[in-house]
Amino acid sequence: MKSKKNLTRFTYENAAFEGWRLCISRAGTTFTKYFPDKKYDGPVGSLKVAEEALEELKAILVASKRVNGKLSATTIKKAEKFLAKY
Repeated sequence: MKSKKNLTRFTYENAAFEGWRLCISRAGTTFTKYFPDKKYDGPVGSLKVAEEALEELKAILVASKRVNGKLSATTIKKAEKFLAKY
């Protein structure tokens, strides 16, 4: 499986983590969340959940208001709370 925009595949022979990493930056703020294969029943399951989370996170960020070109504190908290569900 290949990495996609904002989704990176981590597969190492001797690593403790195998899965997908969601990483997106908007207006100076970076959001990162890991989706392990073990938790989501393999690489296909973790990719599916990561893609769904990415789409919802993008929707939150697009609809957000900016303060001096940066994301508002409320938007950042909302996005972090959303990612914490996973």
